[in-house]
Parts: sequence; structure tokens; C-alpha cells
Amino acid sequence: MAYLARIIIYPIKSLDGMELTQTSVLASGALKHDREFAIVDARGRFVNGKRNAKVHLLQSHFLLANRTVSLQVQGTATAQIFHLDAQRQALEACLSEFFSFEVKLHQNLLAGFPDDTASPGPTVISTATLAEVASWFPGVSLDEIRRRIRANIEIDEVPAFWEDRLFTATGDVVAFRIGDVEFQGVNPCQRCIVPTRDSVTAAAYPKFQKIFMTKRQETLPAWVAKERFNHFFRLSVNTRILAAGGKLLQVGDKFEL
Repeated sequence: MAYLARIIIYPIKSLDGMELTQTSVLASGALKHDREFAIVDARGRFVNGKRNAKVHLLQSHFLLANRTVSLQVQGTATAQIFHLDAQRQALEACLSEFFSFEVKLHQNLLAGFPDDTASPGPTVISTATLAEVASWFPGVSLDEIRRRIRANIEIDEVPAFWEDRLFTATGDVVAFRIGDVEFQGVNPCQRCIVPTRDSVTAAAYPKFQKIFMTKRQETLPAWVAKERFNHFFRLSVNTRILAAGGKLLQVGDKFEL
């Protein structure tokens, strides 16, 4: 029986994720605290892995119950801890020093800062898919692929690429339910440069994108809506959640189409 196996949120967009056993859904359809903050430069542009590989060298750990984040630069011995609200300026100063240019930390409590603003719900993938993709890259573990793909929700007890059932050739949404929360599957998520790099060292895996696209095309199930693939550097599914503000998602919840 398909079930919700993992919930991962990313309190500061582009920094490390944190695994939860349960979370609530905001009225916007986003998960509470997911991408609640974003690092932006003086021109208001996101400072993320797409534009700045240095992001990978900044290790972060969150204690949301205390509203704190611990930051440690790769290769250094000590971490700095900041309160996300009371020490915002000090946190921004630390980040500015790390990136060598001024940044601010923007906050959106209503919807966070999703990559796909038209589909702000959590991204969905199966554990088997992540394991299959990891097998394409010798030396890259399942956990490392998980960190590179940065999906919010993992479904287990289903085969690899099972989540590709959650979109259609015509672009119509696919309704599904996890526990008491109703979702709409929208489209296969277009990947950026981030999965090609080691999540800790930022080192690029040789020919990662070429290998990925070749294997993705080779392993694409016969029933998949191929019309939705203008290229094969796509993995996981973007979603929307409707009228679910305050509802809970919990590990172990049943998944139903």
C-alpha cells in the first residue's frame, strides 16, 4: 500500500532541508515553514544554487521549535547559531560575509518562496525513483541523490517513476489524496544545475546531466505522458493543494489516487 514515507522542508530556500514526522498545510497550499525564508541580493534576486555554487558549502541545521538556525562553513570547526527572528540582522551579516556581497533574508509566512509559483504545493517523488537514479551514478548514495533533488514528499511501496502518473498528456491535473489532504498533480518538475553538484562540496559530477537524460529516457515507463517532456532533465512532480489550510500530513499516511 502506497504511503507517505518522508516529509522534508527547507526553511531557508536553497539551504539544507530538515526531516519531519508531520507538518501542517498553509492556506496557500504550501507546507508550513517550507521555503519560509529566501536569501536575496541587493537587486532582489534569489541567492541560490542555480546562480551561486558556494551555497553548497554552507551547512545549516534548524530547530524550528526554538526558531534557530546553525550555520557552519564547509571545512571550518565551529558553527554559529542565530535566532531567525530576534537575530535577523546578525544572520544577514553572517550570510553577507560568507557570500562576499550584501544579502537580506526575506520572509513569506503565507506561501514561502516556491520555485513554481503556479504550483506552490510540495514536490512529490517515490523512494524507489530516488534509488533508481542513484544507481545511475557510481559513488553517489541514495541520501546524496535525495539531497540533490530536494523533494518535499516521498512515497514508498510503489515502483520507480510511479509518480509520473500524477500528470497527463493534456495538462489536466490529477487528483490524489495523502491522508486527509487533497492534492492536484500538475507537471514533471524541470531540474536545474543543482543536482549535478555534490550537495556538500559543490563538486560537479562529470556529465551528470547527459547521463541523467539518457537514463531517464531509457527508463521512462511506456504509460508516461511523453508529451510533457520537452527534455528529459525532469524528475518529481509539482503539485497544488486546495482548501487544506490547517490540515496535517503525517509520515505513514495512506496515498490514494
